[in-house]
Amino acid sequence: MSTHLVEIRDLKVAFDGVQVLHGIDLDVRPGEALGLVGESGCGKSVTWLAALGLLPGKAAVSGSVRVDGRELCGGPRSALEAVRGGRIAMIFQDPSSSLNPVLRIGRQITEALSLHRGLHGQAAMTEALRLMDIVGIPDARRRFDLYPHEFSGGQCQRLMIAMALAGEPDLLIADEPTTALDATIQAQILDLLIKLRTETGMATVFISHDLGAVSQVCERVCVMYAGRVVEQGDIGRLFAEPRHPYTRGLFDAIPRLDGPRERLIPIPGTVPNPRNLPTGCAFAPRCAHAEDDCHALRPALETLNDGRRLACFNPVPVNAVPRAETKILESV
Repeated sequence: MSTHLVEIRDLKVAFDGVQVLHGIDLDVRPGEALGLVGESGCGKSVTWLAALGLLPGKAAVSGSVRVDGRELCGGPRSALEAVRGGRIAMIFQDPSSSLNPVLRIGRQITEALSLHRGLHGQAAMTEALRLMDIVGIPDARRRFDLYPHEFSGGQCQRLMIAMALAGEPDLLIADEPTTALDATIQAQILDLLIKLRTETGMATVFISHDLGAVSQVCERVCVMYAGRVVEQGDIGRLFAEPRHPYTRGLFDAIPRLDGPRERLIPIPGTVPNPRNLPTGCAFAPRCAHAEDDCHALRPALETLNDGRRLACFNPVPVNAVPRAETKILESV
């Protein structure tokens, strides 16, 4: 019996013949908080949309996605429907486009309760109000019959979380849940996610480009670049000693909010076009550590002695890495 809640193996996705995911291997353990980080377009969201069968029909998906050992990829639609919303729920980065603008909030939450838990009438309304209270919507009874446009952006995100919780999921996927929110509301949403995980024991996948937010929420982190996993491991060790040059570049680009002013060190170049990826390592054209092998061969994701997994021929030396987590904490 697998000890993982979700096991993803060799997951590949292509749109119109252009491959955007190149064999993702990923596990989520019961109750853990896993962070997915990387630049926009690296495949963070596509990985989970593909896993849950939420990509458009033109997407070609292959590989294996197992939940409690049961295969979802390529399986019957009934297998996906049994998992989505119930076992695994997903909240999206733009609640304004996910909430139905012409339906009252109470109707939308009770619909989720009816679908996933079979609650109707007064029982559904009572539970919906309880969920609104849990996620911090003030005066829930009065606001039960309001429309999405009558709530702030942060409150809409809280309502999306309430709808996700309606199915009592074992795994909550939070896709950039703090995007477009001000710093105070971002902190409140992060605190809410931590509180819910602590109280319910559900696992969380936190998708973000914000390393500071990931450091608050997650125990383990997976760094993606150009549709591949390049580094993953325990968050304390990986943040203290990032070994992949791309991971190190992400840390170097974080601004400091106190202390002496320092010029940021941007990652040179641009993310490669999926239609024209380099022959070897996709990061090689932007990497100061790249050698001939990096341009000719693609490094495999291998397990190191410290337990992390790394795809790099010339990793950053441990003794050359400052304690990057100090900079992360200063930026939060």
